[in-house]
Amino acid sequence: MSKIPETMKAMVLTGHGGTDKLEYQEVPVPEPGAGQVLVQVTATAKNNTDRKAREGLYPTKKGEMTSFQMGGKPTLEFPRIQGADIVGRVVAVGEGVSGSRIGERGLLDFNLYANERTDINLTPDYYGHGADGGFAEYVALPSDQFHHIPNPDLADAELASMGMCSYQTAFHMLTSANVQAGEHVLVTGASGGVGTALIQLCRIIGAIPYALSQKSKADSLLDLGAEVVLDRSDMDTFLDRVKEATGGQPLDAVMDLVGGEMTDYFIDAMIFDMNARHTYPRLSIAGASGGNISEILWTRIYLYQVQIFGVSHGTREEAAQLMTWIGDGHLKPVLHGAFRLSELHKAEDYFVHRGSNYLGKIVIVPDEQWQEHGQPFALEAN
Repeated sequence: MSKIPETMKAMVLTGHGGTDKLEYQEVPVPEPGAGQVLVQVTATAKNNTDRKAREGLYPTKKGEMTSFQMGGKPTLEFPRIQGADIVGRVVAVGEGVSGSRIGERGLLDFNLYANERTDINLTPDYYGHGADGGFAEYVALPSDQFHHIPNPDLADAELASMGMCSYQTAFHMLTSANVQAGEHVLVTGASGGVGTALIQLCRIIGAIPYALSQKSKADSLLDLGAEVVLDRSDMDTFLDRVKEATGGQPLDAVMDLVGGEMTDYFIDAMIFDMNARHTYPRLSIAGASGGNISEILWTRIYLYQVQIFGVSHGTREEAAQLMTWIGDGHLKPVLHGAFRLSELHKAEDYFVHRGSNYLGKIVIVPDEQWQEHGQPFALEAN
């Protein structure tokens, strides 16, 4: 194994704002502390949360420009290296970690957990936000959260596309709403990282996923496991199309990543025939791509007993289960393409202006690793 250098290339976030706040710099290679491993990064998935955190788009009060601060104060400090869904190989270990880990390929459980509880995560924060992440050549991570995934059928870039930022969020949406086998579940924003994970996870637990997306993506989403793909461009006929797809049954639950003015349509699809229901209507929401404000009559919520679950990240137990499913091949990667780390600005612009063919995740590969881990998945525009 080659000698670990003293410095590395990294894309450093210097403040809230546009992509001009991302600077490609030479910075010191971190040293692994007690209980940590030093990972040479080979691929890190890009998530929408990278952009939203950079732009300060996580307000909890009107007029606020901020990012995650559920623990009581902002944890995104500058300079910061973003990138949560990290894949790479262990090249050094800190105190208390077995040297046998050196050489292992792994995928990070990206959470900065506030305590050791495995069943709850009340103050979500993550690597790439409250601590440096994977948009760099090396990163120091907790050994117990860097899960060994030797599956030879998954390339490193593919493995990064299955990171916990999407898959754990999706799983926690389902577990929060207690989705069961046989239930009809609507997945909104179905072509993105969380949406494609939700479709697959529904099938694993035996639920029936209905995808809301663009017509151009229908074939790909059906191949992934969607029962039916509903065209989001025609919401005036949405309820009729849901009834047709389910045989007249109301949806049992909605996994929503859209919010905004669409929320009422989703509630309609769960409550139109309460006599046909066997459980309470359930709405899990983990995004607001359609708008951060929804106008809802609260009488519709409490009279129809709609249960609403806000979801951000998940638990250690859920991450462990997902790592098992990924390692066993029960979940498929949905990788759209790869960009070099030095071209992260271009990747951010591509993501914001992604077209009708976009499906799944983009990954970022350090320039030194590009030939082996990025070139096979390079986009034509890259």
